[in-house]
Amino acid sequence: MATTEADREKPRERPDAPEKPARPEPPRRGPGGGALRLLSRMPALWTHSWRVVSRYMPKRLYARSLIIVIAPMILLQSVITFVFMERQWQTVTNRLSVAVTRDIAAIIDMIETYPHDADYSNVVRIAQDRLGLKIDILPPDPLPPPGPKPFFSYLDETLGSEITKQIGKPFWIDTVGNSNILEIRVQLDGKVLRVFAKRSQAYQSQTHIFLLWMVGTSAVLLLIAIPFLRNQIRPILDLTEAAESFGKGRPMPPNFKPRGAEEVRRAGVAFIQMRERIERQIEQRTAMLTGVSHDLRTILTRFRLQLAVAGTKSSNLKELDKDIDDMQSMLEAYMSFARGEAAEDTGSFDLAGYLEKLSTEARLRKRKLTAKLTGETEVLVRPNAFARLLSNLIGNAFRYAKNVRITASHTRGFLTVIIDDDGPGIPLERREDVFKPFVRLDEARNQDSGGTGLGLSIARDIARSHGGDITLDDSPLGGLRAVVRVPA
Repeated sequence: MATTEADREKPRERPDAPEKPARPEPPRRGPGGGALRLLSRMPALWTHSWRVVSRYMPKRLYARSLIIVIAPMILLQSVITFVFMERQWQTVTNRLSVAVTRDIAAIIDMIETYPHDADYSNVVRIAQDRLGLKIDILPPDPLPPPGPKPFFSYLDETLGSEITKQIGKPFWIDTVGNSNILEIRVQLDGKVLRVFAKRSQAYQSQTHIFLLWMVGTSAVLLLIAIPFLRNQIRPILDLTEAAESFGKGRPMPPNFKPRGAEEVRRAGVAFIQMRERIERQIEQRTAMLTGVSHDLRTILTRFRLQLAVAGTKSSNLKELDKDIDDMQSMLEAYMSFARGEAAEDTGSFDLAGYLEKLSTEARLRKRKLTAKLTGETEVLVRPNAFARLLSNLIGNAFRYAKNVRITASHTRGFLTVIIDDDGPGIPLERREDVFKPFVRLDEARNQDSGGTGLGLSIARDIARSHGGDITLDDSPLGGLRAVVRVPA
């Protein structure tokens, strides 16, 4: 069977060979593919750029407001200076250079037209009286070598270009020697023409006046804007101070009142109303709890009188009397927790004196106490509430540990008290649970040892009412570390 050339070149296919999957063709890049990818990345690039700018931007509102005022002003002045003023300056300089070059060309024409004038006195007189140029006719000496050009040599370039175009003879220019005078020398046939001209005749020299006016008006605007911005921001700072004082349980600043812009006034009025509602709610709750406490105490007192009348010989009666004592202690603890010591005013608390009392208590309980205090000994807190906070934390350490170490530091407006012990500690996953009311840990605490499970709850509530907090961690002594940090 005959085969063609095409059949010989075509590879033979095996009937049992699996078909090879076709390779997917790579996506073709159209002419607008790069632009589309760039547009799709624009949001991410904008977010990244804004984060970098925000990192170096000032954080205070006053500084940011000044930037909002100053930045557009600087941008506008820069545009005016580098666009309009540069074009205006170049245009005027070109025209002045053309005029001076024409005057010099006219003088050269007169010199060449009247070559028999020995001293060229008429030409000198006309140049000085009519053109404002001082000229001299020098011997045919070679022109001086070119001097160093100034950093900003636009005048040299413009004037030199015009002399080359209009006169077309060898020349030499000096714009550096005297800042107010230009010296121009032109090589003529058998002589050298030296021309002295004022710089203002060939150069726009009034730009500094415009710049002074622009800078001066900007300074005046800033002098007006800075006090205005300060007055607008001061009410916000006063509102911040009042909110911080309320968060720390301190009274409202005496000079606080809503003022400033309408939005700031509305925020100040809303804050005052919120504070009054919260204080009124606390007073109502305290009054209700006081009434409930009085009623419950009356019932407990009747129980105690009935037990006293019945006698105390029976063991059941003794157990009942003990239960009444426990109920009363639980009632007092619950009342303290619910009340939160909110009605107490701020005052001075002596840390050194309190640590001395703890030393006496440690000796009575046969515990080893190590205390260290750095910074100021007087702190501004609610004294009774803060003493209760420390008493709850240190009392737990005395109860469950043999060695206790207290480190107090009062610096930079904050008080930090670290309490370490070598007791059984608290598991990591249960350290937040112990701050919940009525939560006790059976593994680490004896259920029959007394207590209501409110000690740490009361302590954290007091710390947060001062604007601080309490955290728990592992102690280097092997037990629990309690860290109290409050502004003071």
